[in-house]
Amino acid sequence: MQRRMFLGAAAAWAGGATIGRAHSAATPYILPPEHLPRVVPIRATFVPFEIHVLPSQFALYWTLPDAKAIRYTVGIGRPGLCEADEFYIGAKKEWPSWTPTPQMIEREPERYAQFADGVAGGIDNPLGARALYLFQPGRGDTMLRIHGTNDPTTIGRAVSNGCARLVNDQITELYERVPLGTRVILYSQA
Repeated sequence: MQRRMFLGAAAAWAGGATIGRAHSAATPYILPPEHLPRVVPIRATFVPFEIHVLPSQFALYWTLPDAKAIRYTVGIGRPGLCEADEFYIGAKKEWPSWTPTPQMIEREPERYAQFADGVAGGIDNPLGARALYLFQPGRGDTMLRIHGTNDPTTIGRAVSNGCARLVNDQITELYERVPLGTRVILYSQA
């Protein structure tokens, strides 16, 4: 599959501007219009109701019938931290708790060691309002997530430890659409 499989915008996504929450419930952030979800045409060969994440485009596509998809702008993994492969949604959580992985703490102890015991779910949690947990057969939980964020300024940037992030309003909407077992394809950053 090539990243050019998804063509430009076809129809504007209804709903207008999305207000995200940056770091606390009191700090509003207006998401730039180019980061709003929109319906786009895709090749007819794509199966409806799958997730495709293209890091090179900072895009997540939720495929629909009739060769269409909803395109979301996402924050993605920093270079070298994206894992291109096929996954499935093995768990879904509302206001998930978060604990950095041992690898994250080892890479950046000054940033993550303070959270080694975890962070309870809530507005200040880095996973945001919802999380979709990526699993693989024989491996189980891969520790990769499609999740919200408490910092919407990271959308459209390569800042994460391999996960894809959306603003809380958008992950909440996507979370409702995506059932357990949904196929997810993460493409290469190249």
